[in-house]
Amino acid sequence: MKTVLSIMGTRPEIIKVSPVVRAFAEDGDFESLVLSTSQHREMSDQFLSEFGIVANYDLDVMIPNQTLSYITSEISARLDRVFADLRPDIVLVQGDTTTAFIGGLVAFYHRIPVGHIEAGLRTFNLHFPFPEELNRQMISRLASFNFVPTIRAKENLVRENIPCDTIYFTGNTVVDALRYMVERNPSLKALESSSSNDNTILVTAHRRENLGEPMKNICDAILQIVDSHTDCRVVFPVHPNPRVREVVDGKLRNNVRIDLIEPVDYHQLIAYMLRSKIILTDSGGIQEESACLRKPVLIMRDETERPEIVEVGGGILVGTNKDRIFEQVSRLLTDEVAYRTMTKCRNPFGDGRAANRIVESIRRHFGLPVSNPIGPLEE
Repeated sequence: MKTVLSIMGTRPEIIKVSPVVRAFAEDGDFESLVLSTSQHREMSDQFLSEFGIVANYDLDVMIPNQTLSYITSEISARLDRVFADLRPDIVLVQGDTTTAFIGGLVAFYHRIPVGHIEAGLRTFNLHFPFPEELNRQMISRLASFNFVPTIRAKENLVRENIPCDTIYFTGNTVVDALRYMVERNPSLKALESSSSNDNTILVTAHRRENLGEPMKNICDAILQIVDSHTDCRVVFPVHPNPRVREVVDGKLRNNVRIDLIEPVDYHQLIAYMLRSKIILTDSGGIQEESACLRKPVLIMRDETERPEIVEVGGGILVGTNKDRIFEQVSRLLTDEVAYRTMTKCRNPFGDGRAANRIVESIRRHFGLPVSNPIGPLEE
């Protein structure tokens, strides 16, 4: 029996790796193990529990005000000991976090094959997003399996001379995770089939490049929106980062039409997305989820490694310019044609069977038979 070790440590990783963990656990030829770095302790525990995942290993690295250098060194040292004892047959990492990069790097040092879920996303600007763009590029160089979510991601890797025989077009596992949650929850199913008539705006903001002055600009835009559109309500789950909370609480706490709430679990987040008319975010995963749920998303970043959502018409890059955020939100609140156009875009991120394609690819690598293979995605 082959051992697959899936590494995760942040909320987005847990969401997107959970379908793969589940698919391997259902396959009798693999032992599916999970390692949590706990890069984000509270949010990791919350989401692991929600997806019914129990970590076989927990590195417990998180400390208050942790730095990138700290989590890099601690994850590296603690993983080194786990790999030396466990020797898994393959290690899976996801996305662009420090957990993903160091997990892949230490596995490479131990000559363990690395599978990179959601490979090939690029802005080609090492400072946006920071440090995630560098993490992704580095993982591509050491991965034995690059599981790409879109054709653009595949083309990015080909242009970087990543060997074609390491690239597998699977779609994005976020679609798998989202469908899994909605299909198993009657209240979410009901929300999905209904149409929200209120003007609720969901806001999430936490990226490093948006800390400080950009976060102040975001908050000022939100204040201008609720002041100008008196029928509008904002829901803002506030990231636990103290640098986010200091600004957001200071500027938005006392406004009666702005609900500042604690971070929510995935079920609740999906419910808020379904109830919202517009989503304002600097998150990567929410850009993808908004496309799945057909919710217009305004991306509070200057660049996105997910340009597909902009190209199909479901998202708009607004950056952190207060006036541009206000202008685009106002347009969608008042121009029904523009709003409907954004809700009718196709989902460019896959069909919800990415995890099974990943399992098939790894089965073939180990010379295991594949019964009832899943067809390829349309390119």
